[in-house]
Amino acid sequence: MPLSLQRSDLLPGKNLIGSWREARSGRRFDVSDPATDTIFASVPDSGADDACAAVDAAHAAFPAWRAVPAKQRASILKRWNDVIIAHQEDLGRLISREQGKSLAEGKGEVAYAASYVEWFAEEATRANGDVIPAPIAGRKMFALKEPVGVVAAITPWNF
Repeated sequence: MPLSLQRSDLLPGKNLIGSWREARSGRRFDVSDPATDTIFASVPDSGADDACAAVDAAHAAFPAWRAVPAKQRASILKRWNDVIIAHQEDLGRLISREQGKSLAEGKGEVAYAASYVEWFAEEATRANGDVIPAPIAGRKMFALKEPVGVVAAITPWNF
């Protein structure tokens, strides 16, 4: 029996690039449950154009985000962590359906991912500068930690 979601809106089936949207190509990719080989979702089949649009949208949003004080950025990330944990059951079900993991493993993966969000939320307020011993007498060196820009990453996935 396939796992059903309590909150179907957790699987919107669109890219979040400034707003929810389709792939620029208009192509879609069917997601099947490896346990039943049945299609349970359809998502945008995104390409390089979509990745560039995401980077452009993030770059446009960056100046406003950079201006947000560290304590407020931490609060926003902590709220995100709380939302992830609040929806751990459904997110675990999605992972189970998409990857064929057991529900317990899917829920564990959600908790593990949320722990990273929580850690980075806390790190936002710990981003202090450092005084570095100068190699020349009478000089001072320091490192200042601040948001510097957008990063795009393509990461591997295996299970």
